[in-house]
This record gives sequence, structure tokens and C-alpha cells, in this order.
Amino acid sequence: MASLQSSFLLPSSSCSSRRTIAPAAIHDPKLPNLRISVPTLPNTSTASLNVIEQLCLNQPINAQSPFISHLHHILDAVADRVEMHNDLHLQRDNWNSLLLNSINMITLTASAMAAAAPAVGALGAPLLGLKLSSALLFSAATGMLVVLNKIQPSQLAEEQRSAARLFKQLQAQIQTLITVGAPTQRDVDSAMEKVLALDKAYPLPLLGAMLEKFPKTLEPASWWPNSSHSYESKTENENAQFDGNQRQGSNGWSDELEAEMREIVEVIKTKDAQDYARLGNLVLKVHKSLAISGPLLTGIAALGSAFVGDWSPGGMVVAAAAGSLAAAVNALEHGGQIGMVFEMYRSVAGLIWLMEESVRGTLEETDWEKRENGEVFERKVALKLGRSLAQLRQLASKSTAARTEGICVDEFASKLF
Repeated sequence: MASLQSSFLLPSSSCSSRRTIAPAAIHDPKLPNLRISVPTLPNTSTASLNVIEQLCLNQPINAQSPFISHLHHILDAVADRVEMHNDLHLQRDNWNSLLLNSINMITLTASAMAAAAPAVGALGAPLLGLKLSSALLFSAATGMLVVLNKIQPSQLAEEQRSAARLFKQLQAQIQTLITVGAPTQRDVDSAMEKVLALDKAYPLPLLGAMLEKFPKTLEPASWWPNSSHSYESKTENENAQFDGNQRQGSNGWSDELEAEMREIVEVIKTKDAQDYARLGNLVLKVHKSLAISGPLLTGIAALGSAFVGDWSPGGMVVAAAAGSLAAAVNALEHGGQIGMVFEMYRSVAGLIWLMEESVRGTLEETDWEKRENGEVFERKVALKLGRSLAQLRQLASKSTAARTEGICVDEFASKLF
């Protein structure tokens, strides 16, 4: 017990010893009193400090936050348009299949009634009911075909599909600009112009705004504002990576790269653009011929059914044959979606035209520092054409050699379409 008591008393004694030693250690040295004069700062008002703080800190944030807010509003509108165009694409694709099936059922039913009318008449039954029913069905099919061929639902569906794809591209561009870029008023205005240009190129309503389905010649689709080739995000120029082999201050450009881009433009113009214009005009002629033939055949069948059984079996033959041919023509035109094929050629021709205009617009800028970075631009062109960088440079060399020999290059610029 004595040992336990002593062990419990030891910490307290040590603590007390520390408490007695500490004051002595602190107060023992005597330091002299020193007076240090500190210069007083000039009086600065609170308002001045606030102004300086806003200029140094808040102003850049306040300058960019409205632009980001505007881009978010535009992004919401673009997302809504994507949904609308997707919905209309499904609706008009359904129109095409439902109307085609309905018209062909009506046409084939009327043809069968016209073909069976002489046999019914031979049994002594009245022919007026069959003749009238067949003529009315053929007339109804003619009217429905005129409307169907006028609006071309398969072509409308392809227009909405293309619009949804382009709006998704614009949506991705705006999201990238908000995430990694430093948006400016120019970026906001450019995004707005692109939205309005797409609205004009691919209208939603049918009445009064529908695109011409049977133009005289193929006109490439145009869905970009006139100044789109000069618009590039600042992040593409500022964040571009440079190789050690590039010249200082060249922004990734060189005389060789500029000559390469000019050769690519020449190939696009002489091969791709001309070939798609030729194929598009060929499809347009077939499209017009089928659109005229369908209603014409059903109209002839309606007239032929009116004369079934009167003087000769000729009316029955005309009605049945014309109705059957009309069903085949309709199946080829709308089942084969010739309107969609024509719209596809129109869209691809527009894409080639946009690429040509973009490269030309970039090359027209003589100051290399004001262009988009050359390496980035070359890679973008290669990806849009479905080529690697080596294949793109090989095509440019082949174009140069062919032009020197006075012949045309034997391949197209695009491997994607």
C-alpha cells in the first residue's frame, strides 16, 4: 500500500514541480523595452476597395457567367428540337407505311372487282354495283396517291432524321464549349445562328414551309449560316498540341499542309460533288416518273372500270391491268422509299459542299495565326472524309501528280459515303 500511495503521489509532485519551474523560466530573463515605429497606410475608403475587388476578381466571372447562362438556354432549346424531330420522323415513317398499305389494298380490291364483274354479269346479276364500287375505289386511290406523292412521307422522315442528327452535333458542340471553353458573345451569337439556320433548312410544319419535293435539279442541302466556316471555338486554337517539328508562330500550318488542303478541295469539287450531283439528278428523274405514273394508272383504271361489261371486255382488262400496275409502281416508289434516297443524296451533297466551303474559307485567311490550328484542322478533314492522315496526304499527292499529267484523279475524296 505504501508503494501504491507513493506511485500515485509521484505524478502530482512532478506536475507541481513543473508548475513552479515554468514561471521562473519565463520571467527570469529581462528583455529591454523596444519601440518600433510602423508607417501608417493611407486611408482607403471601403468603396474603393470594393471596386478594386470587383475589377480583380468578380469581373471575369460576371462576364462569362451570362454567356454560359445563354448557352444553357440554347442547349435546352436544341435538346427540345432533337426530341421534336425524332417524334416527327417516327410519325412520318408510319404515314408512309400505313398509306402505302391502304392505297395498295384499295387498288387491288378495285382491280379484283373489275375483273370479276363480267363473270357476275354472265350469271344475270346487275353490274352497276360492281362497276360503281370499283370506279369509286380507283378514284379514292387516285386522290390519296396525289396527296401521298405530294408530301412524300419517306422523304419527310429522312429530313427529320437528318435534322435530329445535326441538332445532336450542335448539342455536343455547345456542351463541349460550356465544359472546357471560355465562351464569349461571339460563341453565343454563332450558336443562335446555327439553330435558326437548321430550323430554316429542316422545317417542322408541312403547310407553307415544306421543302420542294420535286425541284428541277438537285440542290445540295444547306443547314449552316453564311459565317459558319469562320466560327471556331477558342479552345480549339488555344488548347491545340504542337509538335517540335513545327515552325514557331505557324499555328500548325506550313506551305506543304496548305498545298495539301488545296488539292483535297480540288478532288472534292471535281469528283465527289459532281458524282453526287449526277446520281442525285438520276434519282430525281426516277422519282418524278414514278410519282406521275401511280396516279395516272389508277385514273385510267377508274375510267376503264366505268365501261366494264358494256360493249367488250376491254374495260375490264384496262381496269385490272392498270390497277395492278399502279400497285406495283406504288410499292416501288414508297416501299422502296425513293424520296428518302433522293433526300439522302441531297444531304450528302450538302455535307460535301459544307466541307469544301469550310476548307476554302480557312485557306482564304492569309494570317496563319488567325486560322484554326493546322494539325487539328487536317485531322478533322481526314475524319470527315473517312480517311487516316496518311491516306489524306497520299490522296493529295496523287491529285498533284494527276493534275500535272493533265488527267483526273481516279478516286473520290470521301471513303465514308
